[in-house]
Amino acid sequence: MQRDVGSFPLAPGLRAKLIGAGFQTAQELLEIGPCELSKEIGISKEEALETLQIVRRECHSNAKTAGDPEAVGKCTALELLAEEQAQGFIITFCSALDDILGGGVQLTKITEICGAPGVGKTQLCMQLAVDVQIPECFGGLAGEAVFIDTEGSFMVDRVVDIAAACVQHCQLIAETHQEEDFQKSLETFSLESILSHIYYFRCHDYTELLAQVYLLPDFLSEHSKVRLVIVDGIAFPFRHDFEDLSLRTRLLNGLAQQLISIANAHKLAVVLTNQMTTRIGQSQSMLVPALGESWGHAATIRLIFHWDNKQRLATLYKSPSQKESTIPFHITPHGFRDVHPPPPSQTPAEVEINPRKRPRIEGDKQ
Repeated sequence: MQRDVGSFPLAPGLRAKLIGAGFQTAQELLEIGPCELSKEIGISKEEALETLQIVRRECHSNAKTAGDPEAVGKCTALELLAEEQAQGFIITFCSALDDILGGGVQLTKITEICGAPGVGKTQLCMQLAVDVQIPECFGGLAGEAVFIDTEGSFMVDRVVDIAAACVQHCQLIAETHQEEDFQKSLETFSLESILSHIYYFRCHDYTELLAQVYLLPDFLSEHSKVRLVIVDGIAFPFRHDFEDLSLRTRLLNGLAQQLISIANAHKLAVVLTNQMTTRIGQSQSMLVPALGESWGHAATIRLIFHWDNKQRLATLYKSPSQKESTIPFHITPHGFRDVHPPPPSQTPAEVEINPRKRPRIEGDKQ
């Protein structure tokens, strides 16, 4: 890429530093990492990473549109509908949750799962990493999964339990139908194959997370069957050691745009988990998703997991096509499952409790 450094949307002072250090073209910048760039021109690693992100994004955008009239061509709503219907969904093994999502977790969309620790966010992520691999003849996508872990919550022993239950479920279906396609698919759909197609990355800080996400397109070009990218703990690296809030906002916005681009370009689902934080009002405190209101626009679909006594509930809080709904769910030894039947003490009024509100005194105790 021979594009001149001065043509990128960078601050004038930063462009001057780059040119002064001998950087003339985009290709020269793309060949080095953020640590090396920060030393070369005397800026922080965060600023260097942000600079390289801008250059990479601009180059990628130019490559897609240069000399390609179809890249900016028209598309009818009917064609978009047919494309979405053909993509399929990633099921959750909880039919009630699949129903309120419109069939399951959608491809080409970002789904954010918010909730307090221990409510089941990571459990659903591990379930989805298994379910995305279900063979097509069983109604699955026969895909693969990328699991980016920022909190160290990934438990391979738990994935083994979920995968074994999924394989057993498919075996029971195959025995019932006695069709050749089912039996043939089960030859390759095993516990070992499931584990070998979950690509795990551990990120210890926001620099590693951003670097991993921006390197994903290269990884995905080599692993074309990936249909799910999970970032478990999107807020964790950004909640501490950030004195410059404007820089944090810019980095988060860039991260969101990169994930949206990946979801659309590679026809895959992106699932993020997020913690809840307390917002203090005049008369009460509220539990709200972390990272602020501007981050709330990043996800297409937002689920909030919460508790009603000992019952786990999932509320579809944001969706472009489905109404707001709340359903109960269980975490069983086999994975994410429906509640059958609902607890006798549970009433429709209790199910509709706003998961973001709680008495002020409860927030004060914490």
